[in-house]
Amino acid sequence: MNIKGPGLSLYSEMQAMAQQARMPTHAMPLKPMESSEVQVINSSQTDFSSMLKGAIDNVNSLQGEARTLRNHVELGTGGVTIAEAMIAASKSSIAFDATMQVRNKVVEAYKEIMTMPV
Repeated sequence: MNIKGPGLSLYSEMQAMAQQARMPTHAMPLKPMESSEVQVINSSQTDFSSMLKGAIDNVNSLQGEARTLRNHVELGTGGVTIAEAMIAASKSSIAFDATMQVRNKVVEAYKEIMTMPV
């Protein structure tokens, strides 16, 4: 393969990384884990769950805001323009779609993990 120009350095870096990946590695000896290390692992799990709950709460609040603005436009109260209501609805829709994509990826990963041989 003949690569010229600025892509040459990127290609050479990729080749070097591929060569390193092919090298046999030596197994590191396992060391006993202490209880403090186990607690660190568990805290990341609670961080992930709180982050996920926060994201879902954010989507819920965006949907509530869009609903409120839509109602104000429909009733003609609150001085809300159609543009503001449409922007809020679009934000809500995008956030919901992103949440659904994350959920789908998590379900795919779970299914893949469950089908792995032990």
